[in-house]
Amino acid sequence: MKNTSLHDTHQALGAKIVPFAGFNMPVQYAGVTKEHQTVREGVGVFDVSHMGEFFVKGPHALDLLQKVTSNNVANLQVGKAQYSCLPNATGGIVDDLLVYRLQEEEYLLVVNASNIEKDWKWIEGQNTVGAVLENLSDAYSLLAIQGPKAAAATQSLSNVSLADIPFYSFEMGTFAGTEDVLISATGYTGSGGFEIYCKNEDVLQIWNRVLEAGAAFDIQPIGLAARDTLRLEMGYCLYGNDIDDSTSPLEAGLGWITKFSKKFTNSEALLLQKESGVSKKLIGFELLDKGVPRHGYEITDVKGNLIGRVTSGTMGPTVKKGIGMGYVPSAFAKAGSEIYIRVRKRLLKAQVVKTPFYKG
Repeated sequence: MKNTSLHDTHQALGAKIVPFAGFNMPVQYAGVTKEHQTVREGVGVFDVSHMGEFFVKGPHALDLLQKVTSNNVANLQVGKAQYSCLPNATGGIVDDLLVYRLQEEEYLLVVNASNIEKDWKWIEGQNTVGAVLENLSDAYSLLAIQGPKAAAATQSLSNVSLADIPFYSFEMGTFAGTEDVLISATGYTGSGGFEIYCKNEDVLQIWNRVLEAGAAFDIQPIGLAARDTLRLEMGYCLYGNDIDDSTSPLEAGLGWITKFSKKFTNSEALLLQKESGVSKKLIGFELLDKGVPRHGYEITDVKGNLIGRVTSGTMGPTVKKGIGMGYVPSAFAKAGSEIYIRVRKRLLKAQVVKTPFYKG
């Protein structure tokens, strides 16, 4: 197991540390529900330095990214970021990721920690055009400062006007005494905020100064458990649960990042799938009966026939009801459809709903 540069700091703060994606990571500090509400109502800071960072450079960088990603990178201007995925050759997804255009011929890819090695090999194997690739995952740290008070709590640390950075845009600037920090108006919580990319040697100073500056706003360190409940209330996919090598982006409701205005890996087969329709879809559901849906629980029809499994599920701390996602046949995917979740020997009634579950 690897440690992030802030491992000792998390231990000193009393975090519960668990193995996650090859790293020892803080899963919670004061408790999941409390941390979740801190981000929804105020501001919290996450250490997500386990994520991977690949740099793609040179005159053929765009050609490679157009080939390996589903979204249209040609639409990406310098200073903007884009959510995308890496389709595989068999209809599934290698990973989902963020693509940043740093300069005309330089891009940053941010990939999931559990897929760093897999993604690197995949992209390298597709690089027949001579793009310059660098895997600097071990050199960079990433902090997510999330919540409606994020900009106000940390503005004193930066020469960049944080509140003026548009969603899915970024600025390079000074932050917490460190120069050339990438400050990105992105995050996976649905409550606004920023992600801060910096070198490992700078992250401790930045972390400490963020907590100092944010003290007046009651900023708190937040663990991965609350990150999961926050993203699930937004209906955001988690790789390995809701999307994987066997799920197509169209089945997962990611048609909006699958652009057929260009050719990319397996695009012809995915276009056929779009035209003919998918046989299963990723749905969001709310429990109507009392209970908590969990990953792996069976989804059934009214007669108890198995029609799918829960890919993500929890008791939503803000929405205060059992919520989840899972794949079901398209006939059951319409909003308002009645389904059931098998919890031990009981069938709990649920209803298919449009995501996000949280609409704050």
